[in-house]
Amino acid sequence: MKKEHFKWMLFVHLFFLVLGCQSNQSLVMAQDKSKTENWVGTWACAQMLVEPNNMPPAPGLSENTLRQIIRVSIGGKRMRLRFSNIFSDQPTVLKSVSVANVVNAPIVDLKTQKELRFNGKRETTISPEQEIYSDTFDFDLQSGQLLAITIHYGNTSQKISGHPGSRTTSYILEGDQIQNAAFDGAIKTDHWYSIMGLDVVADKYAANIVCLGNSITDGRGSGTNKQNRWTDILSARLSANKKTEKKGVLNLGIGGNCVVKGGLGPTALNRFNRDVLSQKGTKWLVILEGINDIGGIKNPEDAPIKAQELIEAYKVMINKAHAKGIKVYGCTILPFAKSFYDAPHKQEARDIVNTWIRNSKAFDAVIDFDKAMVSEEGSKTISSSLHDGDFLHPNEAGYVKMGEAINLDLFK
Repeated sequence: MKKEHFKWMLFVHLFFLVLGCQSNQSLVMAQDKSKTENWVGTWACAQMLVEPNNMPPAPGLSENTLRQIIRVSIGGKRMRLRFSNIFSDQPTVLKSVSVANVVNAPIVDLKTQKELRFNGKRETTISPEQEIYSDTFDFDLQSGQLLAITIHYGNTSQKISGHPGSRTTSYILEGDQIQNAAFDGAIKTDHWYSIMGLDVVADKYAANIVCLGNSITDGRGSGTNKQNRWTDILSARLSANKKTEKKGVLNLGIGGNCVVKGGLGPTALNRFNRDVLSQKGTKWLVILEGINDIGGIKNPEDAPIKAQELIEAYKVMINKAHAKGIKVYGCTILPFAKSFYDAPHKQEARDIVNTWIRNSKAFDAVIDFDKAMVSEEGSKTISSSLHDGDFLHPNEAGYVKMGEAINLDLFK
């Protein structure tokens, strides 16, 4: 071999060796960055099998376009969306998905529109009983803003996974309307379908609070499209406070939900891993559940048994959260005298549970919603100005009262 040829071969070998090292280094750096990025949930909703009376109205989802509006809690510049087909027994096809800033729902600003990708592709199929994330994408998301998520569907499962208690209007148009800014003539429905979470890359001080509950957390009695559930009030207060402005709030309430058995949707125990432990960046859990379990007690002799079942369930949830480094705050069950749940034995069960919440020291802190909402000390009736006419669910003023009753120092 000639000397010049040998030198050339040696140079080529060294060149590719260096190039390979640089590629491996870039890959390692990218992996390290992914590991060190602080992903934090900024919005989420609890999934359930959508009941027949809450299904999408005609023309339905298949081959049509759905625009949904959410209110996020904290902002960020990189994000990913989470989609659900969890309670479906057939695939659901997303032909294309975009996000955009809301001008005046359903109108969006197309200049801000960002089309999502799934493993680099525009279209994706969610298998039955599965959930998926979009690829990470850049978007300038502001804390507390409204965000529009527009989905052009292909074929969809007849059984739909979603969140019926959105308290927010969604909009359906026939065909591919992904680029339609105005959405004129859309069919309206006050439910969410397919969407289940939005995460952002946030700084190291950012974290969120998961609020696990029933209709009182889900916001029954709050205003549609007003974003004024107690969790929204809390989120706005956190955002306005310099010491807590990087703390997000995730509402995982389901109307009619129970802790142990019965009710609507999976029980709190059954959905705990997905709705609480799978969320990114969670440091606190707030539990306001149990009224529907108590309301379902038929026989007076079962009241102390049901109360103890609830207490044992709280302990399970506390232990699971603590194992993940999550602090757990227990909320006392609100007054319900004069409501359709009212009965002496049910009041007995509530008293047992609330006494345990306040005094057991099992929780890291207690949020005493009972004390905040009761008409007067010693009463079992919610204040007349704070309920929605049924002596059970708060009204808009009641949700403000609840959101303002929480000490922000709990989340510093």
